[in-house]
Amino acid sequence: MIKERLGHRIDGWIHAGFPFLFWHRINPNCLTILGTLIAGSAGLAFAQGSFRVAGCLLLVGGFFDLVDGVIARHFEISTRFGAFLDSTLERVVDILVMVGLLVHFAQVPVLQAGSFAVGKPNELGIVLCAVILVASVLTSYAKARAEAVVPRMPGGLLERGERIGLLGVGAILGILWPILWVLAIGTVVTAGQRFFYAYREMMRLDQDGRSVG
Repeated sequence: MIKERLGHRIDGWIHAGFPFLFWHRINPNCLTILGTLIAGSAGLAFAQGSFRVAGCLLLVGGFFDLVDGVIARHFEISTRFGAFLDSTLERVVDILVMVGLLVHFAQVPVLQAGSFAVGKPNELGIVLCAVILVASVLTSYAKARAEAVVPRMPGGLLERGERIGLLGVGAILGILWPILWVLAIGTVVTAGQRFFYAYREMMRLDQDGRSVG
């Protein structure tokens, strides 16, 4: 949602705030892989209960994921494979991070899992992370599948950038439980938004096709 509204203004902010990134031509695919390694490491940190470390890794990795596209556009070296690589590795990071949290909640004693939860915190954490993981994958799949037919698919309530940012900030500030609730509800709503938008547009296209025929 935020990325849709800001558009390429983000490019200008990156240029102004980090001009040294554009002094030399850098392969954006290398930045994509580097960002994946950093953000993916957050999954291991989450599994070990090092939430603040995990949050920092997520935000740094997310920054690289943002910068790779800006650099590709700046030097006019965007490629189809680059877009494919970026999208694929984003899914890898999403899975690693949520699996790390699942491992943590499966291992942590009930009394240490958090004070914001209702009921048994570790079981609730597992359920929330599972919901976030499944809804995130469905959200990404729905967009990829629909864009083969529908010209444009809106981002919805919580795109990946918002999810990574919220989880990273929540882990650093020690408010992980409220953030997990927000992400669980937000990702389900986003998946639903994309599904119904795709349904509406595809029905319209089918109707237009029958009208022409």
